[in-house]
Amino acid sequence: MIFNLEKKVAVITGGGSGIGKAISECFADQGAVVWIIELNEAAAQSTVQGIKSKGGSAFAIACNVTQQIDVIASFQKIKDIHGSVDILVNSAGIAHIGKLETTSDADFEKIFQVNVKGFYNAMFAAIPYMKKQGKGVILNVASIAATMGIADRFAYSMSKGAVISMTLSVARDYVREGIRCNSISPARVHTPFVDGFIKANYPGKEKEMFEKLSNIQPIGRMGKPEEVAHLALYLCSDEASFVTGCDYLIDGGFTKLNS
Repeated sequence: MIFNLEKKVAVITGGGSGIGKAISECFADQGAVVWIIELNEAAAQSTVQGIKSKGGSAFAIACNVTQQIDVIASFQKIKDIHGSVDILVNSAGIAHIGKLETTSDADFEKIFQVNVKGFYNAMFAAIPYMKKQGKGVILNVASIAATMGIADRFAYSMSKGAVISMTLSVARDYVREGIRCNSISPARVHTPFVDGFIKANYPGKEKEMFEKLSNIQPIGRMGKPEEVAHLALYLCSDEASFVTGCDYLIDGGFTKLNS
């Protein structure tokens, strides 16, 4: 079976919802032991129970990824139980709407803490184990906002640009130690967050706005979380053993076909 993750220990931050949840479920289906690190413990446990109901192996740790000492302790726990940390997927993140003038210092700092420092903290905790093993895979969830000029996404775009830069740096620094590091950049993906955003900002026009946001992608629809998960599966599998230091677009043609 290709893309087999049997006996691999995969740590997924933000695995309780959206793209992170889809990746958690996909990896468990392929045999991985999945550990979800998530601020929302109830959401994490819901994902875990769903995986276990299908015969998969999954566990949850309630943890704020902005707190390095807690993240390090979480990885230590996982290593103590399983003896290895084979895969890290950084998916935990938050969004923000606003241009530079409407982004407060507090908003900017919050985005940075979760979307940048949170990724750094998880990689900081995982890499020592991967170095000792002589192998490991890191996948960071970035966004097309990192490289495209998207209106009213100043702080969010900043954070995702940093994610891609960190990805390239880690890939370069640890390639000789058997550690691969890549990122993926989705366009708009249909998650509960999108539905909540439309409902909150366009009351009474939900259907109209959903169609408008869908049609921004040349393919004519939003992505599905499971489609992103399938790309993540490939990049974290042994079949992608020659792939490192890359950012992969998964955007329905948004980046290349909208110019």
